[in-house]
Amino acid sequence: MKKYQLEITEDQALVLFELFNRYDKTGSFHFEHPAEYLALQSLARQIDKTSSSVFEPNYAKLLQDARDCIAEGFDGLVPVNNLKNTPSH
Repeated sequence: MKKYQLEITEDQALVLFELFNRYDKTGSFHFEHPAEYLALQSLARQIDKTSSSVFEPNYAKLLQDARDCIAEGFDGLVPVNNLKNTPSH
């Protein structure tokens, strides 16, 4: 498995910590300040520059495999009330 290193500033870390902490407490993912969106977009831009998998013809399969790998063993421990489609395995 490839590993990537992403960089964020201290300000971005604080803003993202608050965003993720709020989600953890409320189960609701929403932006309360434009800085939250901008910090998250900064990470997304870095991922766009590093991962070539998004251009693979079997991207959907790669994404499903990645999701399954990351979530393995955490069934029932992750809040899923905000998911559009909860897969039934």
